[in-house]
Amino acid sequence: MSSALVWFRRDLRADDHTALHHAMTEHEQVWCVFVIDPADPARPVASGAVDFVRAALIALDRRLARDGGGLILCQGTTCEVLARLAQRLQVQQVVANRDYGPAAQALENAVARTLATVGVRWCSYKDQVIFEHTEISTQAGTPFSVFTPYKNAWLRRLDEHAVHALRLADCTTRRDRLAPPPHDLQHASILVENHPAGEVLALGRGAGSALPQDSAAAGTSAGTAAALTRLDDFLQRIDRYRELRDFPALAGTSGLSTDLRYGTVSIRHLVRAACARRSAGAETWLAELIWREFFFMILAEHPRVVEGAFHRQYDRLSFVNDPLHWSAWCAGATGYPIVDAAMRQINSTGFMHNRLRMIVASFLVKDLGIDWRTGARYFATHLTDYDLAANNGGWQWAASTGCDAQPYFRIFNPVRQSLKFDPNGQFIRRFLPELAAVPDQWIHAPWLMPAADQAASKCVIGRDYPAPIIDHAEARLQTLARFAAARA
Repeated sequence: MSSALVWFRRDLRADDHTALHHAMTEHEQVWCVFVIDPADPARPVASGAVDFVRAALIALDRRLARDGGGLILCQGTTCEVLARLAQRLQVQQVVANRDYGPAAQALENAVARTLATVGVRWCSYKDQVIFEHTEISTQAGTPFSVFTPYKNAWLRRLDEHAVHALRLADCTTRRDRLAPPPHDLQHASILVENHPAGEVLALGRGAGSALPQDSAAAGTSAGTAAALTRLDDFLQRIDRYRELRDFPALAGTSGLSTDLRYGTVSIRHLVRAACARRSAGAETWLAELIWREFFFMILAEHPRVVEGAFHRQYDRLSFVNDPLHWSAWCAGATGYPIVDAAMRQINSTGFMHNRLRMIVASFLVKDLGIDWRTGARYFATHLTDYDLAANNGGWQWAASTGCDAQPYFRIFNPVRQSLKFDPNGQFIRRFLPELAAVPDQWIHAPWLMPAADQAASKCVIGRDYPAPIIDHAEARLQTLARFAAARA
């Protein structure tokens, strides 16, 4: 009997799943496995991410079990686990969906080599993107380095393929090919539910900040059903996405970033949903999905960007790296309310609004003069939706070191950003309760508030809330000088 083992990675769903689709189409018996490898650099680290993956594994196992299958959960070195399990189940092939980071690619190559030594075939599929990095290129056949022409080429390619072609063939009639875990191997849901997430998943929970039990991340539901519920809710608001997406106090975004990161819903499903709505909001959201693929392409074509600037001249950029300023940024104690509220949001919930990610990244690099890589690593250990490609692309954009980046001479003014995107201070007050009674006219720059108003609002600057740790105008000039030196 022809059989295969499907290795689940960042694709925790049973529907519209490329590797699973091919396995059930081409084989008579199919097993499913998720490997917990503490040495895997792509493992979730932030507490909220561990909780999300835990819930998603339970949901996936139950979904597979409904059709007679189940999810085997194994711990150990990925190559050894897959080879041993493939031999134990006597499968002819192991299949998985591709990932595009350099460490993920290296792991796939190592798995292929290990499986070959035990006589098991390996096959990987495109799944987490619509178009891989080799499918969208310039007329000269080279990778794009500017987003807009990439987006236009991407959309033309989509038109050629037609949106309906993105739907995988229905596998319902082949669900009887799913095989349950052998008796000596437990269902993932049984193993996970009966142990604490950190103990069972062994995914580096201690490396991130511990989230309160009542945090947004801890209470987030995971799995395909939950993802589709979030999508349905967003589709009721998508037409206003362009107008509302930059305001952190409003429900203007999709809330699907973690679902995309761990694949509880397919990118094909989201692109079909975006294309079905002919509105400016839907077009803007589709562009954001294309940005995601653009950063995947950059990472795949230029793996050096993980630790180096896309524009090599900026590897010469000098940084101040003041440890006191770094600590203030991490703690949300810089004296700039929009920056501090954003940092307290990520520290307490494992999430940060996208506009705020740009603001705090710009502030760290261009106001405080701290290396963008340091900030990128902080996000990696705190964000529930952390994704290497998007995180790296976003930080290099803000730092002006990346492809199609914010020009180095355009430096976010945190007060102006606050006035524009949180005009009434609604978001600021949510995460900075010490500023709750500060009048609107002072909420964005409370250090300018007269002493009488400080006393009346019970927010004395320097006592109840810090004074700015740096002057933005002076910091801007110093940043321009550093960039000029790097470009010389």
